[in-house]
Amino acid sequence: MAGKTPARLETAAAGKVPSEFRYWERVGDPGVQRARRVWRTLFRFDPQPSEELVRAFAGAYYQADPVAEAFVDEVYLGAIGPKAGRAMLDRALAHGVESVPDAPASLVRLFEEFETAPDWLDPELVAQGAKVFRRWGTSVFSFATTSTLEMYSESSISKPLSYAGGYAGDKAHKRQLETVRFWIDVSDPGGLDPGARGRQTAMRVRIMHVFIRRKLMTRPEWDYDAWGVPISIGDATLTLMGGSLVPGLALWSLGHQTTISEIEATLHFWRYVGHLLGVQPSWYPRDFRESVQLMFAAFVKRAYTAGADGEELVESYLPAFAPNPNSPWAKRIRDEFNYRMQIGYTGFWLPPATYARHRMPNRFPWVLHPLVQAPVVFGAETLRRTVPGLDAVADRVQRHRRERWYRNEMGDRDAEFTPVEEFRR
Repeated sequence: MAGKTPARLETAAAGKVPSEFRYWERVGDPGVQRARRVWRTLFRFDPQPSEELVRAFAGAYYQADPVAEAFVDEVYLGAIGPKAGRAMLDRALAHGVESVPDAPASLVRLFEEFETAPDWLDPELVAQGAKVFRRWGTSVFSFATTSTLEMYSESSISKPLSYAGGYAGDKAHKRQLETVRFWIDVSDPGGLDPGARGRQTAMRVRIMHVFIRRKLMTRPEWDYDAWGVPISIGDATLTLMGGSLVPGLALWSLGHQTTISEIEATLHFWRYVGHLLGVQPSWYPRDFRESVQLMFAAFVKRAYTAGADGEELVESYLPAFAPNPNSPWAKRIRDEFNYRMQIGYTGFWLPPATYARHRMPNRFPWVLHPLVQAPVVFGAETLRRTVPGLDAVADRVQRHRRERWYRNEMGDRDAEFTPVEEFRR
């Protein structure tokens, strides 16, 4: 299979829907329709999406990244090889594709897409969205991961992570911190500019996803008919929602005052990040209403089939932050404090039934600290919004806090974003 795209990855039958996409059999449930009516009463619009959107979303589980796939086929898996291919990619990222002698056609095509701004791009809105994401500080790191724990019930999400082993067991901490590094890099001021660290990180993550997808598609246990392709456009788009709409609403519980227009700015920011990652659905939500409708479909369609693989991923998260008894005492104290904070955030945001269903640390009293800090955050947010100059100060403070939090966890090590060489099973 090396050097050739798996046949199933090239095309999917028009209208094909994964068997575990359960939207149509669940949407009529009385509880779902009751929640729909409540939302419509509170927000004055229907959260249930059009049939056209749901069909496009379902079909996206059979869509991947053909441009990056072609590059991996020609360069990494072809005559050039992975080591020279990585060097070629690094040179193109640092100095432009024109700096690569005799650049392969697939590399030129990849960078044509990567460097060409899409028609819908608004750079000012991207910058605003990145700033809003920074303003959420380290809280968004905890929330985004916690919201993912709830979705580990889905096989299409949990199976790639479980088979690769990156987010399970003793490797969970390293992979989680790589994700945090990615969030920091892309959202730093200018992080998505040509040659910037965030932009380069996006490309490396994109290529890493190709390798994971390629390996999984050759495994007999990957259920193509039930789950679609690994790391599909469908699931990847939901990941982008996890950095925009979902925290924009949920972090009000901590006192953050995110407006609808600011949520829409984060939607635009993450849409551009997704474009760089090769996640480019034409139906990506353009505004608050459409993003809510997509998430309505995402929650209704769930199949809850991940079983033990999903359970392991959930239960590996909090232990990854437990202090190392061999660390210096000052770091152990910081790590112990951070560990308790993570327990509190997870216990606060993860649905109680999900928390109770897994082997998790006792939530109390740490689950109360989000409630305790909420009035403080709300007061600081009010000052930021009303006192001239404080918004810029808050941005600098949060950027410093994010980097300090990351360095406390990772030390001097850098995130590598390297493809998984061998799956653990």
